[in-house]
Amino acid sequence: MQLDIDWVRAQFPAFASEALAGQLHFENAGGSYACRPVIDRLTRFYTERKVQPYGAADPSRLAGEEMDEARTRLAALMGVARDEVSFGPSTTQNTYVLAQAFREHLSDGDAIVVTEQDHEANSGPWRRLADAGIEVREWRIDPATGHLDREALAALLGDGRVRLVCFPHCSNVVAEINPVAEIVAQVHAADAVACVDGVSYAPHGLPDVAALGADIYLFSAYKTYGPHQGIMVIRRALGEALPNQAHFFNAGSLYKRFTPAGPDHAQIAASAGIADYLEAMADRHGIAPADTHDLMRAHEIRLLQPLLDAVTGRNGVRLLGPADGATRAPTVALDVPDPQGAARALAARGINAGASDFYAVRPLKAMGIDPARGVLRLSFVHYTSEDEVRTLVSALEDAI
Repeated sequence: MQLDIDWVRAQFPAFASEALAGQLHFENAGGSYACRPVIDRLTRFYTERKVQPYGAADPSRLAGEEMDEARTRLAALMGVARDEVSFGPSTTQNTYVLAQAFREHLSDGDAIVVTEQDHEANSGPWRRLADAGIEVREWRIDPATGHLDREALAALLGDGRVRLVCFPHCSNVVAEINPVAEIVAQVHAADAVACVDGVSYAPHGLPDVAALGADIYLFSAYKTYGPHQGIMVIRRALGEALPNQAHFFNAGSLYKRFTPAGPDHAQIAASAGIADYLEAMADRHGIAPADTHDLMRAHEIRLLQPLLDAVTGRNGVRLLGPADGATRAPTVALDVPDPQGAARALAARGINAGASDFYAVRPLKAMGIDPARGVLRLSFVHYTSEDEVRTLVSALEDAI
């Protein structure tokens, strides 16, 4: 079955916007377009529900119900309980809150593992635990390929002192899809907790977190067709064991324990639109909502491989990560002589691409790339069309 790309694009108002006519969006790793159900829910909340939620009056009652609906439906798509899903202002801030909880939870002599492959949001907050006397061990990447080797992880886990391992589902520059379930099993066998940064993976299909086995899974709604919120899954046993980071009277509510600030009512409610969209996609294609993941990925892989083929082996161009589309996300970072100039050349042809370090300073340095120069990044998701990729490939001939 192939994705009905015309139906998909009709669900995103950006593609009908006159202001964006002729523009191709290839910086989706920095933020995707919002789907219509999210926009409609956000508009409705701001016009009809913008009151304190969970009260007796109808606008207040409905506001609370819509916030609960978002949590319930996203939890169902990821195979977890409703109160195991928390919202926060961003994944970075959510991770900082979790790091503070672990700072109180861990003891002298404990160790944690972080990777060189991560975006700084799932690296920096954890590394700061060293200030509290926690040993921080680094799972290094292969400097040529960016790959994380599981044998290297085994060596880090060997003495039984590691209590937490933080790693990405896939990196925002290397883009190789890590074998999360296998890594989590390895971590659990060492009696440690697994924290997975899914920010760069979730836009390509919400994962079955229960099947992956992760204790913590984090991603960003604004990169997954939704509003600017960070979404956390924290499994119950861990969430109840960690110290409460919220108001003392919220300690008994699992989904409130790690959101010390007041929640953004409207954006939480609007996040139910992500579930609306995925369920409508399932209906359109006659599949179960969980199967939209494979449908989206198949479309992305089919479009990604020609792009990878076009840049692999070119003089002066280094592709970060694997050249096989089936093993990576469609986030293509290229080490080229002038990333900023290449981005400007693409912009002149109506193609929006990124040129930066993308907060991936550590992996770029580990791969011998100057973060100040950065890389050219071309990223897309399932709503990208085959014609758009062809146009991009053609424009690259001149841009790089």
